Amino acid sequence: MNLLTQNSKIKATSKYFGVRLFNFGIPAYKSASGKLTCPMAKECVKFCYARKGAYIWSNVSPAFEKRYELTKTDAFVPAMIKEIKQKKADYIRVHDSGDFYSPDYMAKWFEIATALPNVRFYAYTNMVDLVNRSYIPDNFDFIFSNSGKQKHLINKRLHRHTEIFSTKKQLKDAGYVDASSHDLYATKWFSQDNNKVGLVYH
Repeated sequence: MNLLTQNSKIKATSKYFGVRLFNFGIPAYKSASGKLTCPMAKECVKFCYARKGAYIWSNVSPAFEKRYELTKTDAFVPAMIKEIKQKKADYIRVHDSGDFYSPDYMAKWFEIATALPNVRFYAYTNMVDLVNRSYIPDNFDFIFSNSGKQKHLINKRLHRHTEIFSTKKQLKDAGYVDASSHDLYATKWFSQDNNKVGLVYH
């Protein structure tokens, strides 16, 4: 089982920037057993791209379930470190599907990032309070999704966050960085001076 994959946006971003970018995903919103994998999701559940299309194909969704089950074990951290090294990744997007469903799970990702200081990790998340209470490794970046139960905790002046727009013109007029096509523009490494990350709704 591949722990790291590349969806179409990640492939395009890798090619555009000339880097090795991979993503990691678990089931969106709920696992097959009904466990919440996105505990603070709210409005985003309605338009989540990871709950439709190829993500729910019968030959695809079981891989997300297997990765989710692995994250709950002690084998997850060493397995992930091994695969990141094997693929010589420069960047890892944590969760093209799913979220940090518990503090222990987030801590595992911080352990992975700490063990691989030359790799940069980033994640869109609705877990605002958990992130704000955590000590975050320097090579890890969070982008708060402005569509969850804790969006009231986002300080839009200080926190890197997303807004969804209908058109690119609306996005630009509002002063947001366009990360619709190339994902790394959402991160602190490519938009240091602007915490406002815009995405155009498809």
